[in-house]
Amino acid sequence: MKSFIASDIHGSGTYCRQLLDAVDRENPDKILLLGDLLYHGPRNPLPAGYAPKAVAEMLNGMKERLLCVRGNCDSEVDQMMLEFPILSDSALVCWEGMTIYAAHGHHDFPPLQAGDVVLSGHTHIPDCKEEEGVRYFNPGSVSIPKEDSWHGYMVLENGVFTWKNLSGEIQRVENL
Repeated sequence: MKSFIASDIHGSGTYCRQLLDAVDRENPDKILLLGDLLYHGPRNPLPAGYAPKAVAEMLNGMKERLLCVRGNCDSEVDQMMLEFPILSDSALVCWEGMTIYAAHGHHDFPPLQAGDVVLSGHTHIPDCKEEEGVRYFNPGSVSIPKEDSWHGYMVLENGVFTWKNLSGEIQRVENL
């Protein structure tokens, strides 16, 4: 099974279109968006091609393929524009025999056990770390990457996490 994981679109029509092109290229079985879909938030600059209504339309076009969690910039007003749920603070999924806790990353995580995997965005920085046997993965940001990182996403397939830029070029690979 191939899972496509992205976060922090922040209303950029420009980068959302590139993300959807990447989804078409990757042809994943599952798509997980880790929040901050439509609004840029007061701490962030406006991303290139800021067009929240256009982003809503693009994402609504693939609504049956999406699993989303709420980011700190997502609100009830955003939900009114979207035809799929985005207001759950977290999701617990089982993929490839792994227990995966998905959240935006702006709240504390629940108690986790060694072997669990956490997927979160929020920092806009692609990352992978392990603490007490729990693996934490961050795909970075689609539209507002920070700390000299890339506009990108992450793919999980056969126990391998691969970070890619929006053109599909591999930036990092981590095995579980």
